[in-house]
Amino acid sequence: MATIDPSRPPASEPPLRRAAGEKGLKTGALGLASSVVIGLASTAPAYSIAATLGIIVAGVGLQSPIVMVLAFIPMFLIAYGYKELNEDTPDCGTTFTWGSRTFGPMTGWMGGWAIIVADVIVMANLAQIAGQYGFQLIGAHGLAEDTFWTTFAGVVWIVLMTWICYVGIELSANLQKVLLTIEVVVLIALGLTALWKVYLGNAPDGSVHIGWSWFNPFEIDSIDALTKGVLAAVFIYWGWDTAVSINEETADTKHTPGRAAVISTVLLLLIYVLISTSALSFAGAAETGNGLANPDNSGDVLSSLGSSVFGTEGFGWFMAKLLVFMVLTSSAASTQTTILPTARTTLSMAAHRAVPQNFARVHSRNLVPTWSTVGMGIASVAFYVAITRVSTNVLTDSIGSIGLAIAFYYGITGFACVWFHRRVLTRSRRDLITKGIMPGLGGALLAYFFIDACIVYSDKDYGTTYWTLPFAPHWQLGGVFLTGIGALLLGAVLMLVYRFMQPAFFRGETLPRAVAEREPPRTPDAPVGSVGPTTGSPGAGGTAGS
Repeated sequence: MATIDPSRPPASEPPLRRAAGEKGLKTGALGLASSVVIGLASTAPAYSIAATLGIIVAGVGLQSPIVMVLAFIPMFLIAYGYKELNEDTPDCGTTFTWGSRTFGPMTGWMGGWAIIVADVIVMANLAQIAGQYGFQLIGAHGLAEDTFWTTFAGVVWIVLMTWICYVGIELSANLQKVLLTIEVVVLIALGLTALWKVYLGNAPDGSVHIGWSWFNPFEIDSIDALTKGVLAAVFIYWGWDTAVSINEETADTKHTPGRAAVISTVLLLLIYVLISTSALSFAGAAETGNGLANPDNSGDVLSSLGSSVFGTEGFGWFMAKLLVFMVLTSSAASTQTTILPTARTTLSMAAHRAVPQNFARVHSRNLVPTWSTVGMGIASVAFYVAITRVSTNVLTDSIGSIGLAIAFYYGITGFACVWFHRRVLTRSRRDLITKGIMPGLGGALLAYFFIDACIVYSDKDYGTTYWTLPFAPHWQLGGVFLTGIGALLLGAVLMLVYRFMQPAFFRGETLPRAVAEREPPRTPDAPVGSVGPTTGSPGAGGTAGS
């Protein structure tokens, strides 16, 4: 297998950081539409709604739509942070690169590790859902409930999606366009059909017309219920940053990825508000019957909702089956697009000498990361098989722990945007808002969610498992908290070990710190357009591509 290794500069060159376009990836392969599609597909809208809406309704009832809106706010603010940082430094390492340049190598390394942790853990759940729904689709309900066969099918999905990512970024994007288009069309059809039946009086008992109180957060019983609802809803927006992690493969590396991230979050908001509102109107929030808060339905609201909305005969039967198929393809598509950002994060980390350099290898023909892509697939399979052999309850709790990793690296990105641009925030009102206030507020909100989640998740009654600490028998902590914090602490240990083995990155030699600078004033004789780069400090490596 022929590969190129961008982490090894020619002998005549010093070991400078590898900027956009220098890692061997296929530049100019994706446009704005493809980037938006990948950003949307990474969130798995159908699967996210199926797995999360019932939980949110059980917590906040008819106010679920406003929770969807509130969860969107920090995501939208952080998306602007990604957009602004990408315009300065379009590097596929995203949080790793920006955190390292702004706060130093240790912060950047931990940000990159959080991306890897979140993606590997979610791969296990996506694979599990893909396996279960695959069997349900063909009517093999016994196999869908069998741990061995669902695990086997999930592993097959991971291997298949890894292969597609290995073949090339364009094949990945084209496949996502087809799957996402059908997924969104079916979801919109579900929402509109549900509302149509409600207002024609053809909905089942428990249906209710939409009220303005659904969008009033003060109607929620308690701050604790509101926070838990927002924490659950934040997860369903996660994934749009994949559109930025493929920045070095887009036609306009500086602008397209950030725009795609912002557009993706807005489109997700519209989809989620439509589905949550229409589903709640059609089925109600009761804990019995068709109610979305019914424990029998809350783990997968779309399967039961599809048959009720579309019917069980003729074309309605076909649409209900198509909805189940969409949840399957949604999780499978997200499996594929989850591999993309992790492979590119480890590629960037290796190119900057933060992890073993083999992970910086790029296929000479396919122009995709080799070790990083295959390594992501292997790590996901290993984690998935190991966790299911322990307990499916542990798998469930591990998924809940992802919120800690998400809040951690999104928060780093928001604060990095503010601090990196601190010298230019007063340059214009736009700079102050988009480079300072928006990402800073987003980072602050996510920092709050991280702290609050640690408190909520540490309760032994939260989730399905808890652990008794051997050195403190009377101290019992929730499995969700231990999994999330434990994964981050494992990264800290690995970072210290690698710092001892390969100190160059941690001394700032391969990825120097930098800060955005004001434009130097033009001299009277200097022609317009002759001003040099506007970012980077002297000796700090300048802007991306310098």
